[in-house]
Amino acid sequence: MLKKWGMITVVCVLLSGCSKEAVIEEVVAEDIKEEVEESVAEIIEEEPTVLPFTAPFTGVGSEEELKQRPVMVTINNHPQARPQSGISQADLVYEVIAEGNVTRFLAVFQSEIPDNIGPVRSARDYFVELSKGLDAFYVAHGYSPDAQKMLNARVVDNINGMQYDGIYFKRSKERKAPHNSYISGENILAGAERVGASMELNKIPTFSFLESIDGAKIGNPASNITIRYGNGTSFENEYNYVSDEGIYERKSAGVLTTDKENETPVKLSNLIFMEIPHKTIDNSGRQQLTLANGGKAYLFQAGIMKEIEWKNIEGILVPMENGVPAKLVQGKTWISIVPTSPGIENMVKYIP
Repeated sequence: MLKKWGMITVVCVLLSGCSKEAVIEEVVAEDIKEEVEESVAEIIEEEPTVLPFTAPFTGVGSEEELKQRPVMVTINNHPQARPQSGISQADLVYEVIAEGNVTRFLAVFQSEIPDNIGPVRSARDYFVELSKGLDAFYVAHGYSPDAQKMLNARVVDNINGMQYDGIYFKRSKERKAPHNSYISGENILAGAERVGASMELNKIPTFSFLESIDGAKIGNPASNITIRYGNGTSFENEYNYVSDEGIYERKSAGVLTTDKENETPVKLSNLIFMEIPHKTIDNSGRQQLTLANGGKAYLFQAGIMKEIEWKNIEGILVPMENGVPAKLVQGKTWISIVPTSPGIENMVKYIP
C-alpha cells in the first residue's frame, strides 16, 4: 500500500492539476476495489453449503428436519376441475385412472401443506392402498363401495367429505359439483386431530436421490414426452424439458398445468411411467389394479430416458434400476400409472 502512495504522489507532483484531495480519493478507490475483488474471489472459492437434513419425498436439503406426516389428497382432474389448487406444492403426484379413462391425481404433501387444495374427489380402493403404503393421512370426498369399506375399517387414517362437507370441506362458488370441493391445510390438520390421527412422520419412503443432476445425464435423450389416456385429447399429457432449469413442465389437452392459487406452473424433476395391470370390475367402469407384482417402467430426468422396472416395497411403488432403487433427481416427481393394455410402449412416446 505504501508503494502505491509513493507512485501516486510522484505522478501528482509531475502533473500540475493533481491535488492532495485527488490523491486520497484515488488511493481509497483503489483500496476498496481490491477488497471487493478479494471478497468475490473468496465467495467463489467457498464450498457450497451442505444442509443437515433432506426432505424424504424430494431429496432437497433442509435446515430443519421435516417431521410432518405425508398427506395424500385425491384431486379431481376432469377438464372442468382445471386448473387445480395446491398442485404445484405437491412433493409427489400419482396420476391414476378412476374409470372411463378419466384420471385423478393423488397428490402427496410432506414438505409443505398448501393453504387450499382441490377440487377434492372420491376414493378408490387402490388409492387407499397407495396411501397405506406411504403411511399417509388420506383425504378424499366420496368413495367407491370397496374404498368405503376400507375407509370405514380405518385401513388408513382419513377424513372424507361425505362426513365433513361444510365442516372441513368447503364448496367453491366458482364451480359446480362435483368439481367444487376444497380443503385447506389448516382443516386437514384439524380433521386429523378430530379423528385422533398422529401427524408425525412414521415411515421414510424408499426413494433414493442423486447428489447432483449431472449424475442423471446417462441414457437416451428425451426432451418431449407424451401420453394419452383414451381416444380423446382431454387426457393427453405432454411434458417438455426446460434445460435451463433442469425440470419438466406439463401440459394437459395443450394447456400448461398451473396452480390456480398462484398461477405457478407445475415443475417436475422426475417423470416415471409404471405399467400396471388394470381390470374393469363393474358396469360403471371401475378398475381393479394389481399393485403387488412390479413391472415395466420408464424414467425421465435431466432430459434423459431410461427403461427401468418398478417394484412394490412395503406398499410403496419404487422405481428400480439394476436391482436397486433408481436414483432420482432432487425435486418433485410425477408418477403416471399406465394400463398393461395397450401398454407403456404404445401409450408413452418421446422424442429427443
